[in-house]
Amino acid sequence: MQTTRLRITMRDVEPEVVRVIDVPPAATLAELHELLQVALGWTDSHLHMFEADGVRYGVPDPDCDDDLQPRDEATALLGEMPVRFEYLYDFGDSWEHEVEVVGAGGEGPGCVEGEGACPPEDCGGVPGYEHLLEVLADPSHAEYEHLREWAGELPVFDREATSLLIRQTVGDVPESVRIVLDLLAGGVRLTPGGRLPRAVVRAVQEQRRDWYPLDRPASIEEDLPPLAVLHDILRKVGLARLARGVLSPTRAAGDDLQVVRRLRRWFEPGGYEEMLVTTAVALLAASGPLAREDLVRRVVPLMGVGWGVGGRAATADDHESSLGRMSAGLRALDLLSGGWRAWEAGPSARTLLPRATALASRFADEKPW
Repeated sequence: MQTTRLRITMRDVEPEVVRVIDVPPAATLAELHELLQVALGWTDSHLHMFEADGVRYGVPDPDCDDDLQPRDEATALLGEMPVRFEYLYDFGDSWEHEVEVVGAGGEGPGCVEGEGACPPEDCGGVPGYEHLLEVLADPSHAEYEHLREWAGELPVFDREATSLLIRQTVGDVPESVRIVLDLLAGGVRLTPGGRLPRAVVRAVQEQRRDWYPLDRPASIEEDLPPLAVLHDILRKVGLARLARGVLSPTRAAGDDLQVVRRLRRWFEPGGYEEMLVTTAVALLAASGPLAREDLVRRVVPLMGVGWGVGGRAATADDHESSLGRMSAGLRALDLLSGGWRAWEAGPSARTLLPRATALASRFADEKPW
């Protein structure tokens, strides 16, 4: 994958914070936001915005007046931006970053170089960070113990770890999806009931034996619940098209970036199910296999309050039933694996959902269980 090289500099911060990263040139600004977050070390806990030549780009706000509405960052491309533009994170602390398009990057995404650690979230912006560093440098200061406890150990920039997070955030096509798209290459005629033929079902079973718990050859698509869900996902997100009874991959299926982008759309951004799946998958990636009830127990405090299901506040039982209902889809996308009672992170747990990528890294460091 050819990349575009960016140099990001955090304004007015000392010690200087700089990152030089290689990213896909076809990235949207919404995707670039996710990459900047992991490159710099932020936790995506606040609002953000891009600005270039007087035009603002961000997440549309339905309560905002039309003349103040930013352009939708999900439809704006990095390739459309000028050589220099701004990225603002946390409208309260107002962290400003200058983004410079350096030119062509390497053959894959990652962090080429950088310096300086990211300031802690909610430390009060540039003046608050300056005060924090001043106090922490003086153990005799009256605020030292309080701020030492609040801040904990300040992070240190790790280029290799940052590079890995960038690659994981760009994402990889799940192997399960490649298997099915390869089998569909050239077109496959569906059964009269509109399902995949037995030959395809058994070919998938050969490579995903845990998708069918019975020790015998599968006969129909529904014998492999993740396959049945994956069939529907591929059609819903536009990676497979049915024409005259023949199911074939679409043109988008030949572009890995498009495949990952479309699979991510299966989860409603910011919705209850996306947040639940993201939290659960990140926990499994960070902690290792968990019994289903243990996973739910750990998910509950991390989900927090405010989520509604059926017009009422979501409960632990709602979390458990929702995860159970979605488990076939999570297995279909290689986000979940293991037995049906003890779950573990699948091979795509850190490479399909950007928020799960970042959360898994944070959970591994903080161990919130």
